[in-house]
Amino acid sequence: MKLDQAVQFLDSLLGIPEFPDYRRAMNGLQVEGPKEVFRVAAAVDAGEATIRDARERECQLLLVHHGLFWGGMEPLTGPAFRKVAELVTGGVALYAAHLPLDAHPTVGNCALLTRALSLEPEGRFGEYEGEGIGWWASTDADRDALKDSLEEVVAGPVHVLPGGSGRIRRVGIVTGGGGSFIPAAAEADLDALITGEGPHHTYLQAMELGVDVFYAGHYATEVFGVKALARELEDRYGVPWEFLDHPSGL
Repeated sequence: MKLDQAVQFLDSLLGIPEFPDYRRAMNGLQVEGPKEVFRVAAAVDAGEATIRDARERECQLLLVHHGLFWGGMEPLTGPAFRKVAELVTGGVALYAAHLPLDAHPTVGNCALLTRALSLEPEGRFGEYEGEGIGWWASTDADRDALKDSLEEVVAGPVHVLPGGSGRIRRVGIVTGGGGSFIPAAAEADLDALITGEGPHHTYLQAMELGVDVFYAGHYATEVFGVKALARELEDRYGVPWEFLDHPSGL
């Protein structure tokens, strides 16, 4: 697979040029690599351990959800330098997709988590600069049953803020740090919100606005999209891939 072919395909699939993200976040190819790609790695975060793994496993392309560049112009020193140096000297290209990957209707984290719960996305929920990021879906489950299903899907513990009635018929799903969407869930007449994590004050919001909130882990809710992107490349170009698992526990 040619690297430029892969980048063009991913940019087009995800709508990278036009999709809004945090003001200084960078989506797309972040670090160039070899022209030919024979093996792909997928991971949630572009951490040192992940980059080192990709190099040791002789992967020429690393796909991540959380890339290197978030704060604009910064010096390449300390960990930032070490990560870029490892990529360059190891011949590993880095491609990152943040909100465009959360939001995508087929390979996105939010849609895939929804379907992993045997739910079907019915409409958009949770916006950023006018673009829908998450989804809402209909169900008929009690709080404990949904918690059990979610723990099975993310293969880990789920923390529940029991602000609602415990009977869930409409649920919103926004992966990652989506605790700020509790007011939006209440406004949309949703019984529950499934997301990764949220700050302390979201407990009061859940209790006072009447929403059951399920915190399933930032990392655990965002493993789906990068795997799906790697599968897309394999299906299109026949390039093998593997997932590099470095969970944060958060």
